[in-house]
Amino acid sequence: MGEIKGKSPLLSDDTHQNDIPTQNRMAAIHFHRSALAFACLTFGGSLMSSIFKFYYVKIFLNHYHVSQGWFDFAQICYLIWNAVNDPLFAYFQDNYAFFRSRRHNVLFAAPFYSLSFLLAWFPWGDYTSHPWLAGVHLLVALSCYDTMFTLVGLVNCALFVEISQKYEDRILLTRYNQIASLLASSSILFSQIFCDGLNNIEAFRVFVIIVALISWVAMTYTGLYVKTQYDGVPVPSNTHSQYLKNLNESQKSQDEEDNSLSPWTQFKQICREKNVLLFLAVNFLQSFHSTYISNFLSIFGDELLPANMAIVKKFVYGAAFIIPQILVLCLSPIVGKKGYYQVMLWSYGIKMGYAVIAVLIGRHEPMFLALFFIIESSIPNAIYSFQGLPISDIVDGDQIRYNRRLPLSASVFSYNALAVKPPESLAPILIVSILNRNHYQDKLTGTMSSQQHNELQSAMFLVMCAMPFVIGLLQMIVWRPYSIRDSHITIPKHTEA
Repeated sequence: MGEIKGKSPLLSDDTHQNDIPTQNRMAAIHFHRSALAFACLTFGGSLMSSIFKFYYVKIFLNHYHVSQGWFDFAQICYLIWNAVNDPLFAYFQDNYAFFRSRRHNVLFAAPFYSLSFLLAWFPWGDYTSHPWLAGVHLLVALSCYDTMFTLVGLVNCALFVEISQKYEDRILLTRYNQIASLLASSSILFSQIFCDGLNNIEAFRVFVIIVALISWVAMTYTGLYVKTQYDGVPVPSNTHSQYLKNLNESQKSQDEEDNSLSPWTQFKQICREKNVLLFLAVNFLQSFHSTYISNFLSIFGDELLPANMAIVKKFVYGAAFIIPQILVLCLSPIVGKKGYYQVMLWSYGIKMGYAVIAVLIGRHEPMFLALFFIIESSIPNAIYSFQGLPISDIVDGDQIRYNRRLPLSASVFSYNALAVKPPESLAPILIVSILNRNHYQDKLTGTMSSQQHNELQSAMFLVMCAMPFVIGLLQMIVWRPYSIRDSHITIPKHTEA
């Protein structure tokens, strides 16, 4: 009997050791299933957002002929609503059990998100007789779309943080994300092929209805099947989440108190950190650059590229949304090895470099301009796709610093939105003002002279050269003091320990 008792602990250890590979395989299966569901949310959202950002300014300026006064008013109201809804929605999602479920948020919001996307593409009446109606249409379309975009976008960002805390898993999530974005970004190319952009407006409206339905189905899949480590998905015992589970009861009680703090207290705790402020400043500039590219690429391209390059234009517009996703997939191994800090810093220098080259070559080389448009849209948008990594580090650091039971993922992303959403209004206001001062309205009404046409083209070329240089320089200055530079090294080591 003594021999049997002596062997039983060994047998128990062997059994435990044999269970570890099985547990790891199950954890990997759960992760990849959730990653696929996460990618479907990205696919559905990106499918609509690519089209909305690319065409909404153009349809309201060129088809509905909204006045600059109404355009600016709608953008300012949109800016204010943006500043309110992100932290408000995030606070409810992070601090109230009814809103905490990421899956239920997506299931609820998905149909309304698809419907809000359709608002911009169908006129509400005769805008010639009632020009104010175009402005009201723009205001309502922007506000409704952004409301649902915010609800779903915050969930998407929170899922990125909460599916896994391992750096290598987040790199893999980024790849899933970009494959989904790559597939979704082809919607611009298909709209150019099948609808000729906005030139065949009736075909375009059928196209956007199909896009809305596909997006709804994709997001519904996410709502049904996505899981996070806080929903009971098995995670390795040596992650930080296990550390949080092992806190004593008094610490857990303190965590619950921390998570029930007022919105203003949470905001001060998170945003007083130097790295957070630096990241928000850089992201403000990045959002301004990306918004300018998305909203005005087709307007600048139609004006600066010759009319006999119609096929080249369609390729440029399609490639401008596809190549950034391919670039992210190519950069992911480099980001995993060198870290996002270094890659982002390099990108700012590259932006300044190609801006200088454009000035030296000039605007009378159409093939170079086509290449410039592709590079200009690819690098900023590709780097923007890695913003989830520094935000995840900020969320993790905040959770450890304040011993929070659950991470304030949605709240941190909402504070980031306070930086990235205002440029989505400021960039169109600034660029439209510059264009109208250089006779763009005269072009739309057909009263522009050849000299005015040349002035408009010169102004566009100046903007397209100045934008990457000035923004790249400012970003390089702001980003250098950022001190979280080794998470790609320390987190994998911690996980393997």
